Amino acid sequence: MPEGAEPVLSVRDLTVEFRTEDGVVRAVQDMSYDLFPGEVLGVIGESGSGKSVSVLSVLGLVQRPAGRIVRGEAVFKGRDLIRMAPRELRRVRGGDMAMIFQDPMTSLNPVLTIGNQIAEAIVTHNPRIGDDAARARTIGLLELVGVPFAARRFSQYPHEFSGGMRQRAMIAMAIANEPSVLIADEPTTALDVTIQAQIIEVLKTAQRETHAATILITHDLGLIAELADRVIVMYAGRAVEVGDVYTIFEFPRHPYTLGLMNSLARLEGHERRLRPIPGQPPSLITLPPGCPFHPRCALSRGRERCRTEVPPLQPVGDMGEHRSACHFAEELAPVRVPAVTA
Repeated sequence: MPEGAEPVLSVRDLTVEFRTEDGVVRAVQDMSYDLFPGEVLGVIGESGSGKSVSVLSVLGLVQRPAGRIVRGEAVFKGRDLIRMAPRELRRVRGGDMAMIFQDPMTSLNPVLTIGNQIAEAIVTHNPRIGDDAARARTIGLLELVGVPFAARRFSQYPHEFSGGMRQRAMIAMAIANEPSVLIADEPTTALDVTIQAQIIEVLKTAQRETHAATILITHDLGLIAELADRVIVMYAGRAVEVGDVYTIFEFPRHPYTLGLMNSLARLEGHERRLRPIPGQPPSLITLPPGCPFHPRCALSRGRERCRTEVPPLQPVGDMGEHRSACHFAEELAPVRVPAVTA
């Protein structure tokens, strides 16, 4: 984290639940983190681990009344977003805080042109700007994110854009008002490998232009290795390991993080068989007692403490910034995982 810097966003003890016919889904439990100016904070974990909900809830985008924030706070520029009135929160969304969603085809309005949608985002937060200025700003943004023939593309509809071009348009819309916080939720998932690499470069350009603090939500460890400064590893709605990207990838201190690293295909070495994490993620309705990962954990070995006591997220090693929610994190100390190539 930047020395002496104040966080632009501070989340504390965030807990989010969804009420369903089968019971209460504990989607996020006691989530806390700080986001600093100019950094990229990566959030990784399997599907259903609570990555997206932990951020959508802060922006007031969880489905109500089924979804609700049980407790917690999210302080942005001195104000708690969670207790902010809906009208005030709408002024923040798309202005000071912006989000790049996973699927641009479902996020863009199919009956409005790409240009009009981006221009609308500009005018909404800058009502005094004229139509010509909004159009010029929009074309400039499309050029910035690499959309060819931007002036002509201004009048085209989402279905006339390829998947990669739609994602570029979504990034242009997200950075239109130079946000302080940019949130990217699985921004490359629906794209092929070549287009993914292009979008990564666009994301780098977007952050460089806006100097925004960025939250990158993904299950793609290569993307995290390429872009992130710090990492939060989530499992069953909880943060189980937090640290800078080098430490997390080189010296993981939670068995789940190590399992994620070992399940990756690698170019080096002779071993070709993947080593998946055994078992399945637990139901967020009926979590196992103790550590939620212990039924799948080789390090647990049936130890009573793992089965009965939820491990706190606490410092490991010599640096307080590296934290792990494992009772026996020190037993993983000698482990070194080869670096991931993005």
